[in-house]
Amino acid sequence: MSQGVTSGIALTVAAYLMFALQDASVKWLVDDYPVVQILFVRSAVILVLCLACGPRGLAVKAVRSPIVKVMFVRTALLLGAWTAYFSAARDLSLPELTTLYYLSPVLITTLAIPFLKERVTTIRWLSVLLGLAGVLVAVNPLTQGWRPDTATALALLAAFLWAVSTLLLRKSAMGERTIVQMTVFSALLVAVTGAVSIGYWKPVSIGAAVLMILTGAFAAVGQLALFESFRRAPVSVLAPFEYSALVWAFILGAAIWGDVPHANVFVGAGLIVIAGVVVVLFERKSA
Repeated sequence: MSQGVTSGIALTVAAYLMFALQDASVKWLVDDYPVVQILFVRSAVILVLCLACGPRGLAVKAVRSPIVKVMFVRTALLLGAWTAYFSAARDLSLPELTTLYYLSPVLITTLAIPFLKERVTTIRWLSVLLGLAGVLVAVNPLTQGWRPDTATALALLAAFLWAVSTLLLRKSAMGERTIVQMTVFSALLVAVTGAVSIGYWKPVSIGAAVLMILTGAFAAVGQLALFESFRRAPVSVLAPFEYSALVWAFILGAAIWGDVPHANVFVGAGLIVIAGVVVVLFERKSA
C-alpha cells in the first residue's frame, strides 16, 4: 500500500473523530439554540481560522478559484442533507436513522464507478458491505418495528446527498489546494446560514459561545483532514472508514454521558474495525 493511501486512511479516521467531537458539542447546544445558528457560528469560525492561518491573498484566490461553482453545488447538497437528516430525526429512532444514513459509504463506492471512473475491487466491496453489516448489528434496527414512511425516505435522501457531495469533493480536491477549498466552502455556508438564522437568532451565553467556537474548531480540523484524505486515496478505499464515526460516537457517548453500549454494539464495532483492516491489508498487498 502506498504511503499516500496509508496517510489518506489515517486522515479519514482522524476526520471522523473530529466530526464526532463536533456532534457531541452540537448535542449540548441543540436543545437551547437553533441548528442554523450553530451552523452559522461553526462556519464563521472555520472561515476565520482559514483566513488567519492561510497564505497571503487567500481571499482573492478563493474568489477566483475554478471550484467555486462546484463548491456552491456541494454546499446546496450538504444543506439539503442536513435538513433531511434533522427532519427525519423527529420521527425515526436512533437505530433506524443511523442505519439508513450509513448506507452512504455503499452509495459512495457504487457511484464512484460511473462518476470518478474508479475500479472498485471485490475486496473493497466486501469491506464496505462488512462495515454496513457492523452498523446493522450495532444499532439492531430489526427490534424497533421498522416501517417505511416519509421519515425513512428523508434519511435515505440525506445519505444519497452526502454521497454525491463526497464525490464532488473528491473531484474538486485534485484541482485546488485544501485551504482554498475550505475557505470557499465555509464562506458559502456563512452566507447561506447567516441569511436564514436572522429570523431564529437567540442570545448566546458565554459558555455556549465557547462551545460553539470549539464546534467550529473541531469541524475545521475534521474538514482539513477529510479534504486532504481525498487528495491521497480513492473514495472507494476510504468509504469503509466512514463507519469509524459510529465507533467514535459510541466511545464518546460512554465517556461523556455514561451510555454503556450493549454486547451487540461491541460486535458491530468489531466488524467495522475488521472492514477497515481488510482494506489496509489488501491495499498493502496490492502495492
